[in-house]
Amino acid sequence: MATVTEPPKRRWPLPRGLIVLLALAAMVIVAAGLRAFADILGPVFLALILTVAVHPLITRLRRRGAPTWLAVTVTLLATFVIVLGLAAALALSVAQLATLLPEYQDRFAALVQDAVAWLRGLGVGTEQVQAVLKKVDFGAVAGVLGSMLAGLAGAFSNLVFLLAVLLFMGLDAAGFPSRLTAVARSRPDVASAFTSFARGTRSYLAVSTVFGLIVAVFDGVALGLMDIPLPVLWALLAFITNYIPNIGFLIGLVPPALLGLLEGGPRLMLLVIVVYCVINFVIQSVIQPKFVGDAVDLSLTLTFLSLVVWSWLIGPLGALLAIPLTLLTKALLLDIDPQTRWMTSMVTMGAPAPPAPVPLQRTGPDQDAPARTAPH
Repeated sequence: MATVTEPPKRRWPLPRGLIVLLALAAMVIVAAGLRAFADILGPVFLALILTVAVHPLITRLRRRGAPTWLAVTVTLLATFVIVLGLAAALALSVAQLATLLPEYQDRFAALVQDAVAWLRGLGVGTEQVQAVLKKVDFGAVAGVLGSMLAGLAGAFSNLVFLLAVLLFMGLDAAGFPSRLTAVARSRPDVASAFTSFARGTRSYLAVSTVFGLIVAVFDGVALGLMDIPLPVLWALLAFITNYIPNIGFLIGLVPPALLGLLEGGPRLMLLVIVVYCVINFVIQSVIQPKFVGDAVDLSLTLTFLSLVVWSWLIGPLGALLAIPLTLLTKALLLDIDPQTRWMTSMVTMGAPAPPAPVPLQRTGPDQDAPARTAPH
């Protein structure tokens, strides 16, 4: 009578608890390294994501008969124009804001006095009011603006490095498909992981860019109709913060709401908040998540935690690149190895894939008969 034997189970060389502790310790070391080199890694990650995003343009130009050097040149020039144009528009808008804020100093002081009178009417003591006055100062707003300008200057100091990394990555990207094909022959799991990362990143950037442009146009037009100063700047801010998951809408709302308060009082500020909530809730909270979920397939909890972690590791660029960098981490740690791929179902929104049937080895006189599969 034939006997059916199952394949031997794999034994871990160390206890699983110890393996988990070692993995957590390695994560702490890697996180410390990322924070230590954040000024370098931030532009490198941004260049990598931009290179992945624009690489299909090289492929399309080559399919239409363009030589490789021309396809790479056109793609790099287009990328440089986008980066430089966005940086120049942001710099010009922030400079306009710097010249506009001093005009609101008197209005800010009047609002503070009105708030103090309102607090006294509620029975708040004089000492408490004086404590509030010490914390509320228009100079603090100017200090925040100075920090913004300093941060912008820091971004421009890294702009040359960013463009240099973009140049070299763009040149290397021309031959990357052939190298990935060579890798797929011996390591198909590695090639599949990188292909999945690139596809998910492009889909996410495409969806975020399209909806960011829609939100920016609606917000800019609405702010212009309400006579809020610098509507183009706030539309640009709404476009950029659309790449920040979960809280990007709030970041883009605060500056125009404050300007509405200084320009027309609490009523105009509330109007700005209501208009922003209606526009951004419908587009960013109802329509966009359906497309983003199909593009990246990450759980809501992981999306929020990725924003917190990457912002802490590499600063503001981490907030903008949280989703692509999480996709890259997922590809390197989970998708690249069949033995860890089962963990993908724990961090995605979809249902886990059913396990593949495990063939059983047959021993005995009928061992040449077709092997049976384990029942599900």
